[in-house]
Amino acid sequence: MDKIVVVEDDPKIQRILHRLFVSEGFEVLPALDGQTAIELANSRAPSAIILDLMLPDTSGRDVCRTIKATSPGIPVIIVSGLSEVADKVLLFDIGADDYMTKPFSPRELLARVQVAIRRVKKPEVTKAVSFGDIVIDLYKMEFSRSGAPLYLTAHEFKLLRFLIENAGRVLTREELLQKVWKYSTYITTRTVDNHILKLRQKVEPDPTNPLHIRTVHGLGYKFIY
Repeated sequence: MDKIVVVEDDPKIQRILHRLFVSEGFEVLPALDGQTAIELANSRAPSAIILDLMLPDTSGRDVCRTIKATSPGIPVIIVSGLSEVADKVLLFDIGADDYMTKPFSPRELLARVQVAIRRVKKPEVTKAVSFGDIVIDLYKMEFSRSGAPLYLTAHEFKLLRFLIENAGRVLTREELLQKVWKYSTYITTRTVDNHILKLRQKVEPDPTNPLHIRTVHGLGYKFIY
């Protein structure tokens, strides 16, 4: 049975989501505050976490960062009153896998949770990949450069993985925003450029003359082994 942590301090919403997910065969682990959510994530190995940003004891953003730092494979779906694209950018930067703006449809939330769980359970075609002096374990999210550990944020990992999975294909900034950031409305394509710049600084021998993450002028980017 899949376990799901519902982090929500509103008793009415807790009851609605509890009934919904139990009816679909989930074991629901309620958390009324951020500290309980972190403890459940560490001790109960849930299949997914639904996380409200407005909590009584701490920021939902901090809770997401903490959970993703220790359990990056657990999908975190944010629910909040945020509607500005700029705010949503920050959510993906801290590792959130998806978001829904309140008020939301419980059935749509259920569908998104199920998709996130299936995506995590889907086996990777390749466990480990390497290019240059970089070695990446796609299962464990472990990275090394010349044998030394390399730190990537959760979102840098998503971007690099998508580039690798589409090696040799030109990826436009708009496609990257849609597929990696899950945007349907764009605030600026500089979001992609800034993340590519940071990623090159970590994985390229010479970030000013990249060998692997290439710019295709006027179009976007392409990954080359």
